[in-house]
Amino acid sequence: MKRNAGFTLIELLVTLAIMALLATLVMPVAELALQRSREAELRTALRTLRNAIDAYKQASDDGRIALKAGGSGYPPKLEALVEGVTDAKSPKGAKLYFLRRIPRDPTSTDTYAEPAATWATRSYASDPDHPRSGDDVFDVFSRSPGIGLDGTPYAEW
Repeated sequence: MKRNAGFTLIELLVTLAIMALLATLVMPVAELALQRSREAELRTALRTLRNAIDAYKQASDDGRIALKAGGSGYPPKLEALVEGVTDAKSPKGAKLYFLRRIPRDPTSTDTYAEPAATWATRSYASDPDHPRSGDDVFDVFSRSPGIGLDGTPYAEW
């Protein structure tokens, strides 16, 4: 008798069971790697935005940005970091730019919002314990309700 080449039903079921077992072992590791990647992106984006805000404030303190009376010297909105401001010390009226683009909050679930709308802002006049937006942007933080791998809420980073 000649046997047909191929797999039996039992061999296929055993193979599928082994593959399912491997998939259940790999999924948590993959999810953890994805969360680590997003958290690294969040740290980088926060550092970039905060450095740009600090550079704006430094330019204001150096007299390169004209301040309104009673102004804090911080940007009025995040978009001002990209749009640029006129250099008060430039005879040609050149603009100072602090960012090429505003990074998106990688933990944000709103994929259609503008990048600046994915961040929560804190004004200079705001209470440190209860940050809220106002006339300027003193700091930025994530709007995400998520919690990082270290147990700290993203909003407190």
